[in-house]
Amino acid sequence: MNNDFYLDFLAKWQQIVSILVFVVLGIGILNYVFYKITLMSKKTYKEKFDLASEKETKKLLSGHILIAIALFLFCNTLEYETMKLDGLWFFIRLFVSMCIGVLYGYIAQLILKFYYPGILEKKLKKLRYTPRINPENGNKMKLLSESEEDAYLDEGMQAEENVFSVDYDVWIDEATGYTKIEKYKGHLSAHECDRCGFQTLRLQKEEVIKDATETEDGELLKEFKCSYCNRIKRKTVVLSHRIKDQSDGGKLIEDPLSHDGRITVVKIEIHGSRGEVKEYDFQNLDQAKNFLNEFDFEKLQEDSV
Repeated sequence: MNNDFYLDFLAKWQQIVSILVFVVLGIGILNYVFYKITLMSKKTYKEKFDLASEKETKKLLSGHILIAIALFLFCNTLEYETMKLDGLWFFIRLFVSMCIGVLYGYIAQLILKFYYPGILEKKLKKLRYTPRINPENGNKMKLLSESEEDAYLDEGMQAEENVFSVDYDVWIDEATGYTKIEKYKGHLSAHECDRCGFQTLRLQKEEVIKDATETEDGELLKEFKCSYCNRIKRKTVVLSHRIKDQSDGGKLIEDPLSHDGRITVVKIEIHGSRGEVKEYDFQNLDQAKNFLNEFDFEKLQEDSV
């Protein structure tokens, strides 16, 4: 009787799982196709850039998760005749299928985290720097350099660029003077100021107001300042003794870059403790030096712990 119950359960399981394989795969394919259609439907390169930078990696990750689930389900349809012999084989197949699905998902996650960002970066650069077209007459527009674009940015926009929280691209039709300004995320994170509305509120200083002990967390006072309207904002955060013990203050070299007129591009690589690498390109030495002075190495270290 028990054997009849098991065989009946196994037959229904086989039927349901076989259907679910195609259902899960179908959801994954439709999800990615819908994203590609949405991407192609965007009218401007800027809209495509924003969507790809925000959604593409997430869509690929969710797609691979669904593939991992489908792989788990598919493996649970194999060796049906062997499963009939003993219920123990059913649990063995279930365990092996789970291992295969988890392994696929883990490898896909590693690829998206360490390899795919380079591919996505090339795609985003192409979207960002493809010449824009003047919608009024069809003329190809020119991208202004950092020094040229300041004449077209107001003080608030220039302040955002100075703290690397926002980067503006200014395109101009040289024949008619028609301009187009596009806003991108900068190299460094900055908060939006609740007074002026610009992304110029950055961490100014930190002060430990209560030391952490082995049994009790401490308190850290962070002071933020808006470089445009001078708004001061303070925030108290918990200082964990684990973070406190592991925090080593980084020290920058006084002048890491010597002047050389032959230098046209400065590239900086920052390597995290978990192997992650962040690359930044600058048009001149002054921008690179300002970036090094402004970069929050302590936050990078906390993110790597």
